[in-house]
Amino acid sequence: MKLFQKLIAAPAIISLASGFAVNAAEINSKDLSDYSNSNNLVSLGDFKSDTLFPGDWAYDSLKDLTNSPKFNGNSVTRLEAAAELNNLIAGGEGLMNGAQIDRLSDELGSELAIMKGRVDGLEARVNGIEAGGFSDTTTMSGTAGFLIGAESLDGNANEAVMAEYFFEIDLNTSFTGEDNLNIEIETGNHSGAGVGKDKEGLDWGSSGVSNGLTGENAANLPDVLAISDVNYTFPVGNWKVAVGDSMDASKTWPNACAMNNIVDNLGDCGAANSVDLSGDVSLSAATGFGDGWELGLGVSSESGSTGLFNKESSDSYGFAVGYETDTYGFTAAYSDKDSYSYAGLTAFYSPESIPTTFSGGFEFGTPETETSTVKDKSQWAFGISSEVGEGTLSFNLGTNGAIAENAADELAYDLSYEYPINDSMSVTPFIYIVEESSASKDDAVGIGASVMFSF
Repeated sequence: MKLFQKLIAAPAIISLASGFAVNAAEINSKDLSDYSNSNNLVSLGDFKSDTLFPGDWAYDSLKDLTNSPKFNGNSVTRLEAAAELNNLIAGGEGLMNGAQIDRLSDELGSELAIMKGRVDGLEARVNGIEAGGFSDTTTMSGTAGFLIGAESLDGNANEAVMAEYFFEIDLNTSFTGEDNLNIEIETGNHSGAGVGKDKEGLDWGSSGVSNGLTGENAANLPDVLAISDVNYTFPVGNWKVAVGDSMDASKTWPNACAMNNIVDNLGDCGAANSVDLSGDVSLSAATGFGDGWELGLGVSSESGSTGLFNKESSDSYGFAVGYETDTYGFTAAYSDKDSYSYAGLTAFYSPESIPTTFSGGFEFGTPETETSTVKDKSQWAFGISSEVGEGTLSFNLGTNGAIAENAADELAYDLSYEYPINDSMSVTPFIYIVEESSASKDDAVGIGASVMFSF
């Protein structure tokens, strides 16, 4: 057998050299076991027995060329010797002594041929199994969560203990190795504990799938598992581009915010309308231009009977510029959406000397036309997250969403401790307060805990 032929055959039988590194349970392990343990499959030629012992020229030659423990004074079969020889050929070590490799290959040529034939058959059978299986470029991940909480709102008039759940599946498929098709499927049953309310909403879970109707017939349908997002990300030169339905137009943007907030209106470090553009039918793109700098652009339009990007449709667009290092970063963003334009800034800082991260930001909103009821508005938020024990303790405060310039401030506060039970499960007890500016109403106070599972 010529050296070139040996190198061609080597990859096909390399699995045998390492002890049949295949899923034998699916490809008839008994046949393989019978074959690998048999010593009488081929003629033994000039050998006195069906094994190689110390002192045989083939045994000593292989010992000289490899450090395999098989040749540490133990007897080996001819098939095992052929497997070790294949290891040498595949690794190129045989070039150290071409004459020995040639002689061994001629002597064990029958075993090498049988191994190659067997592995070719196994590969054909495995290919048949894979052809009817799940795409090997598709991965699935999921999240499930349960929350129980109670809130006191307007004194004792709205006290209740509520239980909720959330479930999401993410499917990601790559077709070129540089792209990604993402499909998100989710459901939930937001029903209380502040979740889903305009003023006391929690940054948690899902309220179900919209039925697509408007007016008095509009509703979310809990417990209905449905597609919530479909988007495709791909490279265009130095740009990362994403397009999709129900996709955030700032999907690819930088966002230097590391807050672990509980109250939804404290999200995105108080700049939820600028650094987080949201959207429906959207295009998002980002590129880095060296030394930690990144630029993001986005545009979105509501899908509906009025069409996209016309006078009747609701459209938005924006951009963000960000800079990040391992210890600090910031993002400045601008967006134009609905009847307001927004400018915001977020930042974080993680000192190397302490396991703590500081995050914060602010945002200003300017209406296209200012009236007695439509005024400039602003919001801000600040948070601290620190490792305490095995978990993370977080405290956040800020305005409860955007506050008009002629309105009294309403602040929100939340405190939580995320404790990892293991790599895939965590529990987070929390408490929050949302101020009420009206003298006739009490502040909202909530307490609860959530459990999250990832898989």
